[in-house]
Amino acid sequence: MAEENQQTEAEDPTPGDPSPRAAAAATKEAARDERRAARIAKRIGAFARKHGGAEGQLAHVGQRGTRIVLVGADGHWGDLFASDHEVAREAVRMAELTVHESLDGELASKMRTGPYEWKRMAGIQVGGGQG
Repeated sequence: MAEENQQTEAEDPTPGDPSPRAAAAATKEAARDERRAARIAKRIGAFARKHGGAEGQLAHVGQRGTRIVLVGADGHWGDLFASDHEVAREAVRMAELTVHESLDGELASKMRTGPYEWKRMAGIQVGGGQG
């Protein structure tokens, strides 16, 4: 009977030990996340070059992912979205972006609102954009 139990235990995979298929899927997903982060980092770099440098802030926005707010040295700002927080963190690391904990104080004071943003905000105030 003891031999029978030993054989059964040896045949059963150890809990937490991924099957080759699960390991391959995890590796594939990690590679996909790395490519996503690299694409976002490239866009962060382009923004920084265009605006004389940049700083940013990460904000988790639920299932949508993570918002990366970029503030250029010239006051222009924009945002990008990453599928999850780890992809966003890797992207800002790759881009060597200075990241602030919150979007207030020093970082917010650098943001300049241009005509495009004012028009959008005015449209929202007067009912624009409603179907």
